[in-house]
Formats: sequence, C-alpha cells, structure tokens
Amino acid sequence: MTTTTTTTTTTTTTTTEASKPAGTTTVKLTEENFQAYSNASKPLLVDFWAEWCGPCKVMEPVIERLSRKYADQITFGKVNVDEEMDLSSRFQVFSIPTFMIFKGGNPIDAIIGAVGEAALEQFLKRALNGAGAYR
Repeated sequence: MTTTTTTTTTTTTTTTEASKPAGTTTVKLTEENFQAYSNASKPLLVDFWAEWCGPCKVMEPVIERLSRKYADQITFGKVNVDEEMDLSSRFQVFSIPTFMIFKGGNPIDAIIGAVGEAALEQFLKRALNGAGAYR
C-alpha cells in the first residue's frame, strides 16, 4: 500500500513588491495601483515614458541610479503612456519623458524632457524639502 502526501504552500506578496520587475528599484504603475502609491506616506516620482522614446531610454540608467540612492525617501514609479493612456491623460502628459512628483495623491512638481542627473536630483531634493511648483 502506498500513501501520497500533498503539501500546499501559499505565498503572499505585497502590492509594492509584486509591481516591481525583477532586478529593478522602480514600480510599474497602472490605473489599478496608482492611487495606492500616490497616496502613500513617501513621495512618489513618476516617470511617464514609452518603449519607442529615445530620450526616455537615455533617462533609464539615471532613474535607476537615483532610485537606489533615494530608495528610503522616495518611491520611483514608471507609467508606460502607451499602456496607461488614462493616467497620461489625467495628468495632461503630452511630451515624454515627463517626471512628476506626487505627495498625498496630488502632483506637486514636474519636469518635462530628458535632463541631466544633477538637475533631476535637485528636483527630488526640492520635493523632499517641501517645495513644488504646484503648491
């Protein structure tokens, strides 16, 4: 007589970790998870981008470096404008890349176009210090 035992393992993953592609420190933002991230206690930097956008590709390593450097202070997210047209439209993103900072669910500042790493870092520091163009 043979006895078979079956073991079931349940894995629970938080929304934050589930949205991050492996090996990256940025979150893939969608209509479904955007509100949770933008309302979180940490500020949210959103990179509006597209696969076909050359300047967006130039900014990828800059965003990745800054996301590692500021991981404890800011959440970094990416919105693919071709996949998330409603989000792009809601925030009037007409040019990419566009970088927007959110606090308490609201945009507080934005930069349009590819910029140098130092300029983007100053943008982040300004947001962390409570300044923003939309305030």
